[in-house]
Amino acid sequence: MENQFVIYDKSFKFSKRIIKLHKYLTNEKKEFVISKQILRSGTSIGANIVEAKYAQSDKDFLHKLSISLKESAETKYWLELLKDDYLSDKETNTLLNDNEEILKILVSTTKKLKNKLNEE
Repeated sequence: MENQFVIYDKSFKFSKRIIKLHKYLTNEKKEFVISKQILRSGTSIGANIVEAKYAQSDKDFLHKLSISLKESAETKYWLELLKDDYLSDKETNTLLNDNEEILKILVSTTKKLKNKLNEE
């Protein structure tokens, strides 16, 4: 149960950082394609976690968290693309580290839930 609060908090803060990144990329760097992609995937992580909170079943909960996991992996891809040309190593690494924390929690939670569902 505590993981749910941790993952919600981390994903919410990460979404806010992604929104700021989108504004920076569009206003300062005039980058519109990747910035839109990362805005969608980076904020979708938390949105699906919120949906999971109100899941109708364990399977539904797992499905929503699995979507968050995929969105987190996609966000990692976009961040790596932005590295060097649009973001410094430091900027990229802090975002990648935050994303990696979320990714690890999602992997752990989804694995545990899959095992639980397979035992039933």
